[in-house]
Amino acid sequence: MKQKRGCWGPNDTISFFGYTVYTRYIAKANYQSKSLYLSLSLSLSLVMAPPIGVLLYTSLTALFFSIIFRIARAVIGGRSSRNPAVGFFHPYTNDGGGGERVLWCAVKAIQEEYPNLDCVVYTGDSDASPQTLIARAIDRFGVALLRPPKVVHLCKRKWIEESTYPRFTMIGQSFGSIYLSWEALCKLTPLFYFDTCGYAFTYPLARMFGCQVICYTHYPTISTNMLARVSLQSSMYNNNALIARSRLLSQCKVIYYTVFSWMYGFVGSCANLAMVNSSWTQSHIEKLWKIPERTRRVYPPCDTSGLQVLPLERPSGSPKIISVAQFRPEKAHIIQLEAFSVAIRQLDSELPRPKLQFVGGCRNKEDEERLQNLKDKAIELNVGMDVEFHKNVMYKLFILSSLLSMEDLEVIDAYSSYQLAYLFQSAVSAGLQIVVAMPTGWDLVKLLGGALAGIHSMIDEHFGISVVEYMAAGAIPIANNSAGPKMDIVLDEDGQQTGFLAGNMEEYAEAIVKLLKMPETQRLEMAAAARKRSSRFSEQRFYNDFKEAIRPILSQSSYSS
Repeated sequence: MKQKRGCWGPNDTISFFGYTVYTRYIAKANYQSKSLYLSLSLSLSLVMAPPIGVLLYTSLTALFFSIIFRIARAVIGGRSSRNPAVGFFHPYTNDGGGGERVLWCAVKAIQEEYPNLDCVVYTGDSDASPQTLIARAIDRFGVALLRPPKVVHLCKRKWIEESTYPRFTMIGQSFGSIYLSWEALCKLTPLFYFDTCGYAFTYPLARMFGCQVICYTHYPTISTNMLARVSLQSSMYNNNALIARSRLLSQCKVIYYTVFSWMYGFVGSCANLAMVNSSWTQSHIEKLWKIPERTRRVYPPCDTSGLQVLPLERPSGSPKIISVAQFRPEKAHIIQLEAFSVAIRQLDSELPRPKLQFVGGCRNKEDEERLQNLKDKAIELNVGMDVEFHKNVMYKLFILSSLLSMEDLEVIDAYSSYQLAYLFQSAVSAGLQIVVAMPTGWDLVKLLGGALAGIHSMIDEHFGISVVEYMAAGAIPIANNSAGPKMDIVLDEDGQQTGFLAGNMEEYAEAIVKLLKMPETQRLEMAAAARKRSSRFSEQRFYNDFKEAIRPILSQSSYSS
C-alpha cells in the first residue's frame, strides 16, 4: 500500500521505546478500515512528526545517568581504596608566598607526629617531583622535611585560573576547583584531605569520597565587609568603578554575593577541622560556616630570627620609612605616598628630611605600570627626590667562614625572611659569625635594619607578615587599622605600645610625624616591645598549635600510631 505523505506507513519502525508497537497497530487497523488508518496515522504524525525533542530528551537522560554512574563508580572505588595518607590540595607549589610556607610546615609537622601516614601533594606544576619539592622547601623556606612528599600531578589546573573567567570570576574558580579536586581524588584518594589554598567548594566532594576534611584558611573567599562595600557602592580593587557608580548593577552584585556567601557557608561547613590564620579570618569563617566548635586559630609560621639580630639603633642621617609589598592594587601604595608628602610639609625645617623606600616585586605588566605610576605620582607631589624604589630585592646574609679575616666573607642570597632565618640558624650552629650590617650594597636585610618605621596600608589584610617582619627588624609599624594588624599584631606588649594604626591618609601622615618627632629613648622602648611582640608568631608556636589542632582528627586513624 502506498504510504501517505506526512504519516507513518505500516512498515515503518521507530526505535524509541514502545513506538514500534504503535505503528504496527496502525498498520493492522489499516487493513480493517481506511478511515481508521487515516485518523490514527494523522494523530500520531502530529505527536511524533518532529522526533528532535524525543531525541534530545533521550540523549540528555542517557548522558545524565551515564555521568551519575561514572561518579558513583569513582566515589565507591575511591572510598573502598583510600590510601593511608594526608593529601594536600595545593595546585600552585611555586608561588613562594606565606601560603606555600604553611604547606611545607604542615607537611613537616605531620611527618613528625604521624610517620605512618604518607604526605601527598596535589599540584598542577608539571615540573614538580618529590626531589624538587623537598629541595624547594629547604632552599626557599628553610623547612627541612623528614622525607620527600609523594606527588600527584593535576592536568586541569586551568579551571581555577583567574584568566579563565573574565566575568563571575569568584563563582567560576570555585566550581572549577571542584573539577580539579575530582581529578585529584580519582587519581589518589587519601584518608585525610587537606586544603591549604582556600578551595572550600571541594570539601563536599572530598567527604563523598570518604575523606576527613581539614583546611587551613588564610582568608575567606567572601566576607561581610565585601558585601557592605558593594551595598555602599564603594569603589575598590575588588569592586569595579562601573559597578560602584550604578545602583542597579550594585544591587545585582549584592544578590550575587549573597547567594555565593550562602553557598560558601554550606560547603565550608563540610570541613571536619578548619584552621584559620588570624582573629579576623576566624570571625568571618565562624559567621559564614557556622562551625565554631570545629574552628581553630593557628597563627602562620613567621620565623624572623634572622631579623631579630639587627640592632635597634638606627644609622644617623635621614630617617627611613620602608614599605615592603608587591606592587599590587590592594596594597594601596598611593595612600602611603600621599601621607608621606603631607607629613613632610608638617615637619619642622630643623628636623632631618625623611626618605620613603618602596620595596617590592612585579608579577606582570600591570604591576610594572603601577610602579611607574607611583614614580610619576611622587614627582607630581614634589617628593621625587625623597622617595626610593627597590624592585625585586632579596634578603642577603653575610657570613664570615673565618673569624680572623674579612677576606673569607661569604654572601648568600635568600628569597624570604624564612630562608634567611634558616641560613642564620645554620650558620650559628656551625660557629660562624654573622655580619648584620655592610657598608655598601642594597638588600632587604640592610633596608629593614636601616628603617625607622615600616608602613602598611592594605585594608582587611587577613594577617600581615610584612608587619611582623618590620617589628622583628626593629622598625616601628604604621599599619592599617583593620583585620590582622589591628586584631592580632600591633597590640600592646607588657603595657608598652608597639606601633601605630591608621585608617586614612590623614592618620598615616599624623603617625609619621609623631614617630619622626619621638625622642630616641621612647622610640627604642617601642621598638623593643614591637620586637618582643613579633616573637609570638614564631615557627615553633605554629608547630605546637598545629599539632594540637589536628590531633583529635588524625589520631582516629589506625595508621597514625
